[in-house]
Amino acid sequence: MDRLVYTALNSLANLRDDRVVSAQNLANMSVPGFRRDLPNDGAARFLEALGAQTSRAFQLEHGVHGFSRAPGPLEQTGDPMDIAIADAGFFVIEPATGGEMALSRRGDLMVSADGTLRNGVGDVMLSNELQPIIVPPFRELVVDDLGQIFIAPVDDAPGARVVVAMLGTVNPPDELALRKSPDGHIRTLDGTELPPPDQQARVVQGMREGSNVNATAELIASIELQRRFEINLRMVQTAREVDEAGATLLRPPGG
Repeated sequence: MDRLVYTALNSLANLRDDRVVSAQNLANMSVPGFRRDLPNDGAARFLEALGAQTSRAFQLEHGVHGFSRAPGPLEQTGDPMDIAIADAGFFVIEPATGGEMALSRRGDLMVSADGTLRNGVGDVMLSNELQPIIVPPFRELVVDDLGQIFIAPVDDAPGARVVVAMLGTVNPPDELALRKSPDGHIRTLDGTELPPPDQQARVVQGMREGSNVNATAELIASIELQRRFEINLRMVQTAREVDEAGATLLRPPGG
């Protein structure tokens, strides 16, 4: 009977983790460029007791959670400081919280007081040479398909444009394992260096990419997780009732 209880409790623990992932996705639905977290299927492990493996198997998480690389919906804003990657690929950034450079799909740009080009959470946008992009005062800013940034300087003649930098973009191969680090930024799974910018991503201006989380799918999955949670609780309750019934049968008459 204890095997049934341990199996149900193991399932409840895994369902709890899945619900955390689902809640994380729903909480970040409105974050530009957010990549949907995926549940970690894990792997089966056998309980070891007294130096030997037993017949009790448990489903345990193995490794880190993955994320969906599917593109999110593009919203046309008309704001020249909003950019997005039309299909596959990432921007190369230097996180505002520090740490190694990372990848991002977030393209709601702003120019800080010191002229550094950043996204909406303050991450520094890096150039194709992996250097912070400094934007001088401008009247107009244009970004082409390759990510090249042109500005009309404030002190130049009307119609004049100069190239400031090129946004660093990279389209990693599908076989390259990527993960989200504890700070939420995308890096390689094994901690190796990211591939250098290849400018293979197509950049569009005046559009903002939303989260690739599907609210309907997440809510349906949340309902299904709740049902599975209730089933496992019922299994624990059933095991308790069966155990109590067995104890009653073994009780001596009149006891």
